[in-house]
Amino acid sequence: MRTLHEIALLRETLDEARRHGQRIALVPTMGNLHEGHLALVAEARRRGDLVVATIFVNPLQFGPGEDLDAYPRTLAEDQAKLEAAGCDLLFAPETTTLYPRGLQAQTRVSVPEVSEGLCGGDRPGHFDGVATVVTMLFQLVQPDVACFGEKDYQQLAVIRRLVADLHLPVEIAGVPIVRAEDGLALSSRNGYLDGAQRSVAPTLYATLCALREALENGAAPHDTLADGLARLKDAGFAPDYLELRAADLGPVEATTREAVLLAAARLGPTRLIDNLSLTLPR
Repeated sequence: MRTLHEIALLRETLDEARRHGQRIALVPTMGNLHEGHLALVAEARRRGDLVVATIFVNPLQFGPGEDLDAYPRTLAEDQAKLEAAGCDLLFAPETTTLYPRGLQAQTRVSVPEVSEGLCGGDRPGHFDGVATVVTMLFQLVQPDVACFGEKDYQQLAVIRRLVADLHLPVEIAGVPIVRAEDGLALSSRNGYLDGAQRSVAPTLYATLCALREALENGAAPHDTLADGLARLKDAGFAPDYLELRAADLGPVEATTREAVLLAAARLGPTRLIDNLSLTLPR
């Protein structure tokens, strides 16, 4: 696996791959990789001839008081994991490489509607930062396909809308959530949990499972969600939101069948997110 840091060399390398007719698959990450990221690489390996991963801790998607400075930078360990997983090329630029004029002067991409509410409500500007850097990476890599995890359900929806609205020639592949044996969705932020918090954390997934069963059996959404919030609070979480949305993140209507439960909740300083798809009864 080659690691590149400069845009010119990245473009030169990928131009050569395209001249040889290779299908390019992209896996954007912020590093500190775990098995969930490696599942993205495995999917990219299935879908492409040349697998390109990126590691960039994007300051545009961190708000005031969030963990930009504390976010783990583990490049050497990440390189070893990516190479073992079958990645061909890693692009790991410096902040000044992608944002040479600084953050305040940076052109930004905003995706309306689908980025509003949920994590977009709790983290203003977050999805503008995501949309901006993903658009930039699509422009730099020009992948045929890009793989994103379904754990970040709203982020995936934002990226799908971005690609559709800007008519970008990129196939977006959603990859199912990878979970620990106790159900906790794998996340780089799980490393912030202490022992007691880690034992409580799977309650988030367990609660979603219980709510899904109730809703699929015809329970009233309002009461079911209220019960879920109470369960999370009793377990020690501070919920940011617990919502039932249509699969496209629109509101649930009388005719909605395919839906998704989405939750974000804090254990101490750590913010966990999770989601479960479900089918509402007729």
